[in-house]
Amino acid sequence: MAEPRLATLDSSIVDRLPAYSKSLFDAKTEKGLTFESIAQQLGRSEVAVAALFYGQAQASSEDVEKLSGLLGVPKETIASQMMGFPDRGRAGPMPPVEPLIYRLYEVVQNYGYAFKAVLNEKFGDGIMSAICFNTNVEKETDESGAEWVVITLRGKWYVHSRLPCGFRVE
Repeated sequence: MAEPRLATLDSSIVDRLPAYSKSLFDAKTEKGLTFESIAQQLGRSEVAVAALFYGQAQASSEDVEKLSGLLGVPKETIASQMMGFPDRGRAGPMPPVEPLIYRLYEVVQNYGYAFKAVLNEKFGDGIMSAICFNTNVEKETDESGAEWVVITLRGKWYVHSRLPCGFRVE
């Protein structure tokens, strides 16, 4: 069986991430674990687990307990930061310079207004939540053997209120 390909921490962004990120990535690499295998142990999606490693999501006490046991990282080292409030969106520059991330950004640049128009036609005036949200990444191989990325974005739809600011909507 082939060795799993592991995502490791890019040293050029270490200073933009929480202090615990390096500890988690080092332990993940040392143990030879993929985000998928860690996700199975935590009962979360692999993207959610990667977001924990990058400090882009808040961990629960159960996440910290399981990560500590699985990776051999002391709970005390990671608990307070991982269970605190994430400082999202600081991991990389805008626009992104890492080519894969830039291509995802480019998808939104090229198709953002098309997505917006279609979503507005289907749902009305509103926004898709990135908080009440989940995502999945899959790999497909077509009949010619070419590999395709399938990214599913699933966010709750929130209709814009017509009420003036300051009024409560119950």
